[in-house]
Amino acid sequence: MLLLYPAVTYVQALTAPGAATFTARTADWARQMGAGPLVNALENWYYTRHPPADGAPDVNALPVPVAPPATSANPANAPAALPALPGALRGEGVWVPGARMAGGRPADYTTFVRPDPAHASVVAAVVAFDQKWTNLHLIAGTKEPGGHWPEGAQVPGTLRASLLATFNSGFKFRDTPGGFYADGQTALPLKNGMASLVIDKSGVADVGVWGRDAGMTPDVAAVRQNLELVVDGGKPVPGLSGNPAGQWGSAKNQFQFTWRSGIGVDAQGRLIYVAGDQLTLTALADALSTAGVVRGMELDIHGGMVSANLFRPDLAGSSPKTLTGDMPTPPDRYLSADQRDFFAVTARAGALTGPKAAAG
Repeated sequence: MLLLYPAVTYVQALTAPGAATFTARTADWARQMGAGPLVNALENWYYTRHPPADGAPDVNALPVPVAPPATSANPANAPAALPALPGALRGEGVWVPGARMAGGRPADYTTFVRPDPAHASVVAAVVAFDQKWTNLHLIAGTKEPGGHWPEGAQVPGTLRASLLATFNSGFKFRDTPGGFYADGQTALPLKNGMASLVIDKSGVADVGVWGRDAGMTPDVAAVRQNLELVVDGGKPVPGLSGNPAGQWGSAKNQFQFTWRSGIGVDAQGRLIYVAGDQLTLTALADALSTAGVVRGMELDIHGGMVSANLFRPDLAGSSPKTLTGDMPTPPDRYLSADQRDFFAVTARAGALTGPKAAAG
């Protein structure tokens, strides 16, 4: 009888809807059983003892498709080319256009940076969304943040014809003091001082400190909070390597070489998502600032949690692709019900041409 409850809950955790990996589901179940400190200790032990390899990165860690030669000119409305490490790799810091909107202007661009000079094999993939062409949507999962929501924990059918990208949100709410607001309801209270991704009713997103850069107004459509900013004023914030008050998760997680993701905005208002494997917290912040982010926040971490997928609604018959070839989640994640909340990027109404020209 003592074993019955954990056995049943473990089976439920393994068979629940969503694309989480076996390892991620097991870790979440162990935390649910009260073993969070043990899981944190094991993660710290494992991830800090498996540093990145020296030398060139694996080609699968680069954005898909592989970038053009570094000598290629950036498209006219692309962000400026990014700085690269000495001995730049092919395509490093060079923006590759994605889905084309009316008039041929791209709505999104991808590139990669190497944010850890001590480990040149570490790659952070970068996606920049031109918010003149895009809308951002925050969609609740079946379990996170809890409650009942209209989208069914997946990209609604009304948005799929104009879908450009999906990507993961932040930590589970038991691991962050932040709040969640969407669809006119507050699932968890929004707290001052927290890093916040704020979406207005026109679909434009901003990132900042709640109570300093943003607050609740009639124009706010959705807010997702997670930890504290990691980039502010265009630079990594002080204290990331120490994490003195647990502002960025459990103690010592900042040293883990693991999958990490982050989001921010640049000075031109572009929304910039960054993700990669074997990133420390400092490396993630460096990647965001290198990508031009002026205010940025960490999203989720670890394999199976970091998930970003790109779509080409401008190309008939195209299939979604994961941001990088080594991302351990399926490219159609979030097209069926998922446990975790997430973001979806769509083209604005009238931005697409051809048979898929749908409202976003």
